[in-house]
Amino acid sequence: MTDTFLQAAIEEARKGLSEGGIPIGSVLVIDDEIVGRGHNRRIQRKSAILHAEMDCLENAGRLKAADYARATLYSTLSPCDMCSGTALLYKIPRIVIGENVNFQGPESYVASRKVQLEILNDRECIELMKHFIEEHPELWNEDIGV
Repeated sequence: MTDTFLQAAIEEARKGLSEGGIPIGSVLVIDDEIVGRGHNRRIQRKSAILHAEMDCLENAGRLKAADYARATLYSTLSPCDMCSGTALLYKIPRIVIGENVNFQGPESYVASRKVQLEILNDRECIELMKHFIEEHPELWNEDIGV
């Protein structure tokens, strides 16, 4: 059974895919409420940095440190160095990762900084990303810097 908040992140990933982008989604949850949603919009916005987590945090708006201290960041895919660094900067204490089979960010480093990581390896997240990588290797390789 898929977590409700992970399901919201998957919906964001599917929205990104329907827009012609990379299917990665993210939500920011504070006190059991989604306060920000986003999806990878690098392709759509011709952006070098608009990953799902960055879009999500931008859409959450300006929050106080006390808000981030109660937050959980959900992402359908293991966050990259940039997105992990942003979570560390804002001291988000918990990150729920839909999958890290198709890509693994700096999880060991993030965990060493006392962030609680929960890796679900959700079948839907894995298949969505796997299928995209198979169909669009050039976009995937561009996004991860290969």
